[in-house]
Amino acid sequence: MNNKIKLFFLFLIFFLIIFFNSHIVRANGFNDELFLNYLGINPSIVLMISLILLILILFIWEPLPIGVIALSIPVILIILARWTKIDTEQALSGFSNNATITVMAMFVISRGIQNSGAVRVLGSKIEKFAGNNPRKQLGAITGITGFFASAINNTPVVAAFLPMVTNLARRTKGSPSKLLIPLSYASMLGGTMTLLGTSTNILASQISERLINHPFGMFEFTKLGVVVFGIGFLYLITLGYYLIPKRITYENQDILAEYNLDSYLTEVEVRKDSILIGKNVGEIFKEDIKDIKVVQIVREGKKFLGPLNIKTIRAGDKLIIKANEKILNDFIKDKGLEILSDKRVNQDQLETEEEGRKIIELVISDNSFITGQSAKDVHFLERYSSSLLAVRHGVRIKYENLENFVLRAGDVLLLLVNENTLKRLKDNDNFIFEEEKGVFDFNILKVFLGLSIIGMVVLLASLNIISISLATVGGVVVMVVTKLVEPKEIYEAINWEVFFLLAGLIPLGVAIEQTGTAKFIAYQLLKITGNFPPIISLALFYYFTILLTDVISNNASVVLMIPVAVNVAQQLGANPFAFVLAITFAASSGFASPVGYQTNLMIYGPGGYKFRDFIIVGAPLEIILAIVTPIFISIFWGI
Repeated sequence: MNNKIKLFFLFLIFFLIIFFNSHIVRANGFNDELFLNYLGINPSIVLMISLILLILILFIWEPLPIGVIALSIPVILIILARWTKIDTEQALSGFSNNATITVMAMFVISRGIQNSGAVRVLGSKIEKFAGNNPRKQLGAITGITGFFASAINNTPVVAAFLPMVTNLARRTKGSPSKLLIPLSYASMLGGTMTLLGTSTNILASQISERLINHPFGMFEFTKLGVVVFGIGFLYLITLGYYLIPKRITYENQDILAEYNLDSYLTEVEVRKDSILIGKNVGEIFKEDIKDIKVVQIVREGKKFLGPLNIKTIRAGDKLIIKANEKILNDFIKDKGLEILSDKRVNQDQLETEEEGRKIIELVISDNSFITGQSAKDVHFLERYSSSLLAVRHGVRIKYENLENFVLRAGDVLLLLVNENTLKRLKDNDNFIFEEEKGVFDFNILKVFLGLSIIGMVVLLASLNIISISLATVGGVVVMVVTKLVEPKEIYEAINWEVFFLLAGLIPLGVAIEQTGTAKFIAYQLLKITGNFPPIISLALFYYFTILLTDVISNNASVVLMIPVAVNVAQQLGANPFAFVLAITFAASSGFASPVGYQTNLMIYGPGGYKFRDFIIVGAPLEIILAIVTPIFISIFWGI
């Protein structure tokens, strides 16, 4: 059993032991609540703090998918209802909450905008405007990304722009690393400009309404969002530009050389006396030989690519084998195989225009079915009739035992595929496919229609003609009626991990408030910060939320921190709405980690980044915003 899963069950067993032990102690006449009250501790608060810590550990460690962990929260809250003060209706309220419905509808509307071609049409203008000038490229990408991310969910914006940005870098022989961190950061900053920019805003609005009866208006914090985006934009085109490293460069047009794969590929010929003749590839390369793979067989001028397990070896066959030099030499010894030349295998040898063979890069999207699994687990190579040549995970490139490598969102797969597979992968939303220059279809009427629908949703919600949840659901209906979104795409467009995360976290927030845990934590924090001016307390809450977002999800940070911040504000006699805004903006400012925000994870592999790159580039921006944002909140809303 996986060590992470063992750890999860250890925590679960430990939790259950404490739970049942409390009943046994009580049955024997010892009142644990009286004992805890005697010590000045509320057992409900002790339990909730323990539960919060457990959830944080599980979110960071990820023994199971985040969505599954979140889905267990309502169950635990009901099992421990005596202390959590939650009934069944409240435990399940996250599934039908207006915030959940709105966020899910926005995923579908965002898909409709993508399908209309609006994002790619505007994105295609960047190269014409910027040319080979990296500063112009950076400025255009940051500005356009922020504009789109202010109106639709920022994750689909990054998914749509990522192929365009990497191809722009390839064609202009630049570095995608210099452009992809700004792409992600701009989407995060752009999401702070309107209510619909990110799921965090929508969730925070719902919590704010419940706690202080003040939901967010559509453009209520736009002025602050514009200031924050402007500061982020200036940072990225000045200091940030010099801090972002060039991890990947496209100076070589051969993609195998880019991946240093040419040194792993060798062409050998099967001699007439070879002992391998008559055997199939699966027989020869058994399960225990993990570090050597046949990528392609060339027979009488015809090329065959993976999966090749059932192909029988014949005399005269030319095999392109992927292995390091030592393993290859050990394998071919005394087997009647001859290395054809010392010349390295290049991209042209593997690709054939006539047969539609092509080497492609495929990025695993944030909600892909393959995340957390290996290619072998999902039978990827058999399903898509392809050869997996390498996997890029951040700066690290893996060449060996690829079928068993556990894949994550943002990993890049280097694949050799045929024409049929290419078409299937292009239409598959589990992956982000890098399209060639100019290769996309769009209809100007569809572009206009898509933008009109999102405009109508914003107008209806901002004028309070109908609720935002109803406006977004109505937008989904119009998207389907106008065929911008096919009915089956509704299910594909929704990020179900986010859905389960919201469904689990919303009742957790209710329990934190109802049990008095928020007040207790707020009181403890006031012992530390009580002598500080309110604006300093606001800044400390802002920065602590950023740190929390850097290690867990932005939505979880909002749920945990807003109730505490509101209680601190009320005990200080400060403006609670100012504290709500600080937490909301901080939860969209997790720049110093690739794991705290989905868009950072998506660009981690394509940019070839190291973890520390996000700290070096993101931490200064976090510090700047931790100073600036509280100041402007106090100017605009008062503290």
